Amino acid sequence: MNTTNTAFILMASILVLFMTPGLAFFYGGLVSRRNVVNTMLSVFFICGIAILLWVAIGYEISFNGDVGGVFGTVQHFFLTHLDLKKTMANGLPTGVYMLFQMMFTIITPALFVGAVVGRLHFKFLLWFIVLWSILIYYPMVHMVWSAHGLLAQIGMIDFAGGTVVHINAGITALVLSAFLGRRKNYGQELQHYNLPWVLLGTTILWIGWYGFNAGSALAMNAVALQAALTTTVATATSMIAWMVLDIWLVGKPTLVGVCTGTLCGLVGITPGAGYVTLAGAFWIGILAVAASYTFITVLKPRIGVDDALDAFGCHGVSGIMGSVVTGLFATKTVNTTIPENGLFYGGGFKLLGAQLLGTVATIVFVAVVCCVVISLLRVIVPMRVDAAEEELGLDQGEHGESVDYSVKNDQDFRNYQTEFKGQMARLQQHRK
Repeated sequence: MNTTNTAFILMASILVLFMTPGLAFFYGGLVSRRNVVNTMLSVFFICGIAILLWVAIGYEISFNGDVGGVFGTVQHFFLTHLDLKKTMANGLPTGVYMLFQMMFTIITPALFVGAVVGRLHFKFLLWFIVLWSILIYYPMVHMVWSAHGLLAQIGMIDFAGGTVVHINAGITALVLSAFLGRRKNYGQELQHYNLPWVLLGTTILWIGWYGFNAGSALAMNAVALQAALTTTVATATSMIAWMVLDIWLVGKPTLVGVCTGTLCGLVGITPGAGYVTLAGAFWIGILAVAASYTFITVLKPRIGVDDALDAFGCHGVSGIMGSVVTGLFATKTVNTTIPENGLFYGGGFKLLGAQLLGTVATIVFVAVVCCVVISLLRVIVPMRVDAAEEELGLDQGEHGESVDYSVKNDQDFRNYQTEFKGQMARLQQHRK
């Protein structure tokens, strides 16, 4: 066992786990007051269900054996009799690699929660995540990161999850939004609950992303350092690019815009973080924002699909852009393990073609299977809450909780208002 690499990946795993509560704050701050609890719970509970699924069958489907380059085979249910101490080529114990990949299974479905806030039944989300993980996420991991995977065999590269995580979650968000239909208040400006939470969540995500990207080197080496540096440069570039576009086109910079641009940079650099130079990272940051900003402000209103928090606009669009342009900017001077140099480094169109094919295949696979799963599941489990519950808010309708616990929202106060009147009157006189 290589203790240095093992300690590094253990720390990276913790950082990736840290991203999930960060995402809960990010989404929770963006939604309306009536849906904060539901949104944060919908993100956070995935920690439990994803971990149990992963150790039960997920790791095996993803990495053990091969069936047609799409699935693995389950031979160690709940990892029984699997030697977790066995070391890989880089000195990592199998158990550490399994733990690192486990954290990806948590954050990925949490990303598409932002598309469906305020109108999706919690029970439907629970069952959908179970089926989505088994039928979509684990096969995507196998196809891209398993040595026998279908997309790996065509020469497509994905350093830290551009296809597996971001395009996957983004397309899922788009399909879910289309099936759900628009919110009742669609078109009205969303009153964000807490902008400081949005900034806090963005900061946590950025910090956690170093575990996501640098950790994907699977060793404490020059590639990990390069991934950390490219992540930083691309993210800074996207942040400023979005702010400049807002100043130019809207007339003022916004905190939500700056945070959105930051996220686009993190997403865009993910597939090529350990393959590109710092100059490449700069241009990827620019291109990611150009694509996502155009989609969110120009194309999305025309399409009319109600992706509430732009999960597809950020993760899907920036992920697609990052995955494709990795075929332009990847270079063996950064990472000798890649099969070909990118187009801009003398490699011709071979890698770019593989990236295009792999990206399109990911979009088609995820979209088709999502449509099938949603169509069948909503026959059994109601998908959308009714109009009354949507108006009330899912915090009360689905959970019976409120984000702000004050006396006016207390259940006893609502049930026994007459008895409280005298006490409240004395309280108001005392305050005067």
